[in-house]
Amino acid sequence: MTTEFADRHIGPGRDDERRMLATVGHASIDELMDAAIPEVIRWHGRLDLPEPTGEHETLTELRALAARNSVAVSMIGLGYHGTYTPAVIRRNVLENPAWYTAYTPYQPEISQGRLEALLNFQTMVSDLTGLATANASMLDEGTAAAEAMTLARRASKSSSPVYVVDADALPQTIAVITGRAEPLGIEVRVLDLTVQALPAEFFGLHLQYPGASGAVRDHTALVAAAHEVGALVTVAADLLALTLLRPPGRIGADIAAGTTQRFGVPMGFGGPHAGYLAVRAGLERMLPGRLVGVSRDSAGDPAYRLALQTREQHIRREKATSNICTAQVLLAVMAGMYAVYHGPDGLRAIATRTHERAVRLAAGLRAGGVDIADVPFFDTVTATVPGRAAQVVADAAARGVNLRLVDDDRVGMSCDETTTPGHLAAVWAAFGVDGVDDTVTAMLSDGLRRTDDILTHPVFRSHHCETAMLRYLRRLADFDYALDRGMIPLGSCTMKLNATTEMEPVSWAEFAHIHPFAPAGQTVGYREMIGQLEGWLAEVTGYDAVSVQPNAGSQGELAGLLAIRAYHRDRGEGHRDVCLIPSSAHGTNAASAVMAGMRVVVVGCDDDGNVDLVDLDAEIDRHRDALAAIMVTYPSTHGVYETGIASLCAKVHDAGGQVYVDGANLNALVGFAKPGRFGADVSHLNLHKTFCIPHGGGGPGVGPVAVRAHLAPFLPGDPGGAPVDGRAAISAARYGSAGILPIPWVYLRMMGADGLARATGVAVLAANYVAARLREHFPVLYAGNKGLVAHECILDLRPVTKATGVSVDDVAKRLIDYGFHAPTMSFPVAGTLMVEPTESEDLAELDRFCDAMIAIRAEIDEVAAGRWPAGDNPLANAPHTAAMMAGDEWPHPYPRSVAGYPGGVDRAGKYWPPVRRVDGGYGDRNLVCSCPSPQAYES
Repeated sequence: MTTEFADRHIGPGRDDERRMLATVGHASIDELMDAAIPEVIRWHGRLDLPEPTGEHETLTELRALAARNSVAVSMIGLGYHGTYTPAVIRRNVLENPAWYTAYTPYQPEISQGRLEALLNFQTMVSDLTGLATANASMLDEGTAAAEAMTLARRASKSSSPVYVVDADALPQTIAVITGRAEPLGIEVRVLDLTVQALPAEFFGLHLQYPGASGAVRDHTALVAAAHEVGALVTVAADLLALTLLRPPGRIGADIAAGTTQRFGVPMGFGGPHAGYLAVRAGLERMLPGRLVGVSRDSAGDPAYRLALQTREQHIRREKATSNICTAQVLLAVMAGMYAVYHGPDGLRAIATRTHERAVRLAAGLRAGGVDIADVPFFDTVTATVPGRAAQVVADAAARGVNLRLVDDDRVGMSCDETTTPGHLAAVWAAFGVDGVDDTVTAMLSDGLRRTDDILTHPVFRSHHCETAMLRYLRRLADFDYALDRGMIPLGSCTMKLNATTEMEPVSWAEFAHIHPFAPAGQTVGYREMIGQLEGWLAEVTGYDAVSVQPNAGSQGELAGLLAIRAYHRDRGEGHRDVCLIPSSAHGTNAASAVMAGMRVVVVGCDDDGNVDLVDLDAEIDRHRDALAAIMVTYPSTHGVYETGIASLCAKVHDAGGQVYVDGANLNALVGFAKPGRFGADVSHLNLHKTFCIPHGGGGPGVGPVAVRAHLAPFLPGDPGGAPVDGRAAISAARYGSAGILPIPWVYLRMMGADGLARATGVAVLAANYVAARLREHFPVLYAGNKGLVAHECILDLRPVTKATGVSVDDVAKRLIDYGFHAPTMSFPVAGTLMVEPTESEDLAELDRFCDAMIAIRAEIDEVAAGRWPAGDNPLANAPHTAAMMAGDEWPHPYPRSVAGYPGGVDRAGKYWPPVRRVDGGYGDRNLVCSCPSPQAYES
């Protein structure tokens, strides 16, 4: 029996279910699932999960767990700082479904708001770092630094395998860099560059600015020395410090990396936060991740879009050195808006106040005889107290303040915008000193100070009162189409409901304001919640152990493959390095395999889109002694329950390999099949798909890795702890993006075993309902048992395009006029649309979508019959804007009503895109990736 919440989460009611079942020709969901899923993998049990509770009861239970955390004053630093999220940003971005339910802006015409917000973020990063181009966010500082290393490897002309890391870098960053480097054959050398010389040859250098110790050093000579041997230099810089300090670009750095967490994004026990990556001119086309650029629409007006849209992993696949796909868009929007709201003067004031607090803290300690290193610093000071460091840290904790235990003799302390005089007094008392009463002036030398103006674009100087900021955020949200407006039928992406009750705990202080390196005694509730979630995910998938550390699906892929690699090496079979990947796989699969030190061998697919088992046999025979793994997606990327999956697993195991099942499509398995039971050894799970973490416009995500018992010893290691052989750190915090883990916890707690199974069944029913209604209008490309699809179906537009010239782009853009986000375009097959309705859409919305597609087919027929010209029809000109409709002239051969109000569109609630069709090629040829001047819009 499902709960009240499950009935609210699942769109179709029982009567609707019966109507849908009649359309697809089955008497019940169980009968449908029995027909669709091969019996060899079908699981007929009931998930061993707690009986579900209602929304109020669930939040009460979670409140009790949250109460077991202690929210102390955090002065630990190390890249994580206290910050105030402006309420206008918290309420109108973080807690606003217009922002958090949006999809990645691949359809630019309906994404202009979030694209502008991301362009603000890129401009902010580029401006503060002094470098030409910044991308639209990375996953966190540690992984951004690792991406900088591989970018340097690609761009450097040096043949040396050596990458130098300054010993004063953040320890978790060193852990991530080291873990990423080893499979790629990169030799990381951690050197104290204050006393040790650079090696004769190296391809890259990583510097921290300010250092983990707090020291602010002039790196000009090191940068010049690196350039002399052909190495590229990355500076991991604190953006708040850069409002006062000379930027990396001014000393010749090639790359800057870091985090924007302290720009209004809570610590969240490690994440999610928007990392950043910026590069000098000449490196922008090597930049991993997403990049927003300025293009123009078909009317010649400026319009934003994702530039260089087919990124590294999709272009280069098995030759890629980055697997970044999802970024941290929602958090990047928050950080960018923090800069917009405060402006350059406000940010400098926050930085100055932070610095003055640190200077006063140091002065008070020195006045009491405590040894403080005599080096310039911004917000962090290191004190030497021989043999007393642990006692000082304990005494501070007893006063409600967390400090950093560096070693037996040293204590680190960081100030931030939330630091008060009372906090300083507590720290002085922990050291046993009186402190100082007088105000201390900031102490940065002229040689280190920034002299140029910052954030000069008008957007950073126009929205400083709350009224203006509120209206700016509303204006951008109104430009966009998100799940709060209507269905987003994206195949492969599972844009389902993100219930308000699931989202609410993210803002609770007990989850939001915990440092990832806080003492264990202060995080009991957090760790208990995470342990429960990992246990529930293991039960759902049939695996034995789960790690939530990977902070995106791509990172989960890498973690799983690294576990396989470590397992083979542990058994003395380190020569096993071949990873078989079907030709239909997502580009990140191949990229992740390369990053894990494996050789990619592609296995073909048959005419039905299934893995070709004959070709699989041939490749296994060819690589039997070197076979490490196979990566498959199940159900397949083509939306089909392949019947040969159990046989595939057996064949790979017989040859000594491991089976990796990509969990991207777990939405079609929960409650009916368990990868860990039907032959898989490891999977990653996309919590932002199956388990309701919102997409956020392109992130945050969480990509836990789930393994069988023999791989459990090789799950990701703790980046903040001692290195463990075979356990590479995947992200910069032990639990990754822990701050959003309450979302899937609440979802699982409220759904229970029966609710989860019903959600899966309805998702599969909805996909088959759409396929049944549209099959006679657009061929459904692939199907499995008895003509059934899984949770998504591929509509083949290639015959239509060949006969009429109407393209998949035309149909996608015309759907905007009907009030829909387009399905996934041309993936996994060019010229097709992949539709995934999910379980959350009710029958009325499913029918509205089907009716729109059928109406569009009728419009295509008008073009085919010659009644509308091929180049001037509602599809070729879509989408139609309000400005276009309101023009004095209408030169088109179809009426305005057909253009703007096609059949079935609610005239009162009509969504109007702000721009016409965007010219992608123009934007790539004329790459502009920061805010253009107002004059550019005038022209």
